[in-house]
Amino acid sequence: MGQSMADERAALHRRSSGAKPHRLMQALYAIANPAGFTRLTRFLLPLLALATAIAFAIGLYMSLVTAPADYQQGESVRIMFVHVPAAWLALLTYTAMTASALGTLVFRHPLADVAQKAAAPLGAGFSAICLVTGSIWGKPTWGSWWEWDARLTSVLILFLIYLGIIALWRAIDEPGKAARAVSILTLVGAINIPIIKFSVDWWYTLHQPASVFRVGGPTIHPSLLTPLLVMGLAYLLLFSTLMIVRMGAELSERRIRRLLAIAAQDATATGHGREPAGRAA
Repeated sequence: MGQSMADERAALHRRSSGAKPHRLMQALYAIANPAGFTRLTRFLLPLLALATAIAFAIGLYMSLVTAPADYQQGESVRIMFVHVPAAWLALLTYTAMTASALGTLVFRHPLADVAQKAAAPLGAGFSAICLVTGSIWGKPTWGSWWEWDARLTSVLILFLIYLGIIALWRAIDEPGKAARAVSILTLVGAINIPIIKFSVDWWYTLHQPASVFRVGGPTIHPSLLTPLLVMGLAYLLLFSTLMIVRMGAELSERRIRRLLAIAAQDATATGHGREPAGRAA
């Protein structure tokens, strides 16, 4: 009897342990399905939008009101709270696009190219914000609107890569061919990401070395670091919200294209099936 009870417990354990991965895979497949993704985003989008608004309200208040002025840069340091998170998201967006490119070419994920197409304009926007705010910040700090600094130049190249990816999407009408071409370009351009990250270590630049995400821990005072991280979270939530909106719009556009193509084929088939009126008489 003791042996039979032990066998039952072992069988129950095998069933329960095998059920968890099975349920997890079912959840992942449901999200990967465009219809499942759409249902999920209808639930998440209002929550993300609300969280984004709250994070920006708190972050901007801390950045503009509670954060002290820098002892060297004065009030101009507040540009950091817009500039630095934009730089983080420009890099994060391209990293996500690189993963999506692998998902398109290697894993054939049904939403990979949708995510890649949706992310490109967002990455271009974050890069533009980074470049513009960096130029505004550089004028009082360096005495110049622009310098061919390694970090500045590599971020400018990233912005141009984003524009090239957007142009390539628009140049090829067939979504499958466009996705493959864009994925290859994205993977080639990914070499620029470590160049941006480590440019301050590899070359002499006007930018300071990493002061937040570093092995020894942040070197920024908590009074400046806290609002900076809150603004980083706000940017991340904004990116997530806009990604969901853009992916939903892209899926709807593709669905409309398929319906129009089917309608055109039906109309063509119906037209070929009719006999001319004179011949029928």
